[in-house]
Order: sequence, then structure tokens, then C-alpha cells
Amino acid sequence: MNKLKLKKQLQEFLLEDLGEGDVTSGLLFPEAEMTEARLVSKKPGVFSGMDVVIEGYRLLSENCTVLPKVKDGDVISAGQVLAEVKGPAAAVYSGERVILNLVQRMSGISTLTHHAVTALNSSTTKICDTRKTTPGLRMFEKYAVQCGGGYNHRFGLYDGVMIKDNHIERAGGITEAVKKVKKHLGHMVKIEVETETLEQIKEAVSAKADVIMFDNRTPDEIKRWKAFIPGHIITEASGGISLEDLNSFGKTGVDFISLGMLTHSATSLDISLNITGGVKDELTESLQAEIQHS
Repeated sequence: MNKLKLKKQLQEFLLEDLGEGDVTSGLLFPEAEMTEARLVSKKPGVFSGMDVVIEGYRLLSENCTVLPKVKDGDVISAGQVLAEVKGPAAAVYSGERVILNLVQRMSGISTLTHHAVTALNSSTTKICDTRKTTPGLRMFEKYAVQCGGGYNHRFGLYDGVMIKDNHIERAGGITEAVKKVKKHLGHMVKIEVETETLEQIKEAVSAKADVIMFDNRTPDEIKRWKAFIPGHIITEASGGISLEDLNSFGKTGVDFISLGMLTHSATSLDISLNITGGVKDELTESLQAEIQHS
């Protein structure tokens, strides 16, 4: 993740929650009172977001330190300690919700992406995301996809051309749409065309598109129609594809399968902040001991 952008967005998120300050923690704990806590996963999954934890607490207090126990992309188990946090009690408690919300969201996306990559089980076809992200969280969510073993599609409308059905209809066809774009586009930006019929695929090939998407097509259709696409053109399948369908779509030989569900339907991974030596922390120690002896 871009560190400057990360810092800026974390500042905005923390300010939204803190406002003029954490009334509860500010009244309960003197400024000099220190505490120690641990981030613990309550469910198995794939972790993402350690920079969020480190930078988030650094913004709250220069006296906060974070000791990572896992790395982004690590497969984690229930009860596993992810990081240890030390610092002023007021700062540690004030940052808990914002930091956990982000890390839980990111780790949920990483976990779902990992499941998708596993279900696909391909050394050639790649899983990628879409622009179906939460406004304000795109950088975090797309990074989480990478942590789960997936790839990123375009980040926004600015870094890649995707000519969709509405564009095609309004522009007067695929050939005309690609021609208009190429007239002004630099050579570093790829042009993708969304197709739904074999005729559109043939037209996209003739127009010299860089990427051709099979939109809401079956594996059988894709397998037949892919034979009309030269090898130098990247192919992508998208639209209504479930985890259960992935292996079938992978066998079509497409280069990418894009899944909006990675970011719009992921369930956040349950992660908590436990005070070291507290009741919850003791339960974590017991759970870890059970796991080690099982």
C-alpha cells in the first residue's frame, strides 16, 4: 500500500471516530498510564493489514509500539496472536475500533480470495478483483486481494480502458469505440472490450483490443469462442461466477477470472484486542495450549 495515502486515510478514519477526543478513555486513564495488549484472531483465515496496525497506533501516540507476530498473507488459526501493542492506555483503547474494523475487513477479503484461488486450482488462470469496492477503502481492499493470492484489475476509471455494453451501443459498435479511444490513448494503457456474443469477439479481435472479456458466458461457450482469439490477446471471464464454478471456468483456459464478490461479499474475519493478562487474554492462552496439544 502507498504509505503516504495510508497515513492520510488513517488520519481521516481516526478523526471521524475520535472527534475532539475519546471521552471515556481520556477520563479513565492518566496520560502517563501505559498498557499492553494483543491482537488475536478468533477465527482461522488469511491475515492482511499489519501496516494499518503499525501506522494507526503511531498516529495516535509516538509512544505506541507494535510487535508483529504474523505477516500479511500468512494463514492464521483461531486463537493466534497477530501482534502485540504497547503504549499509553488511552491511545491503545482509542484506536481499537478503527484499526480492528479495517484489519478485520481486509483479512476477510484475503481469506475469501485464498478460498477462491484454492477452488480454482490453476497454475495458469489467475483470480482478480473488480471495482466493486467500498468507497474510501479501495486501496485497502485491493491490497487484501493480493494478500490472499489474487491479482488486481484496474484500480479506477483512470488507469485502464474498459469498453462496456453501454459504451459500445452509444459509440456505434466495438470497432468505432476502439478507434475513438486509440486516437487519443497513449501506448501504455490497455484496452479491454466486454463481449457477449461470438460476433462481438470477432469484432474486438479485428479492432485490435488488448483484452477481451467474456461477460456472463458459460464455460462451454468460452471454451468454443476462445479459439477465435489470438494468443497475444489477454482473456477474462466475468459475471455471476461462484466459488463452486471456478474450477470449470479455469479449464476454459482464460487468463483471468474477475470476481466482484471478493470485495463486495467478503465476511470480516473476527479479530479482537485483548489486554495482556486480562480475562480474554487468559482464554486465548488456554485456546493456544489446546491447539498445540491437539
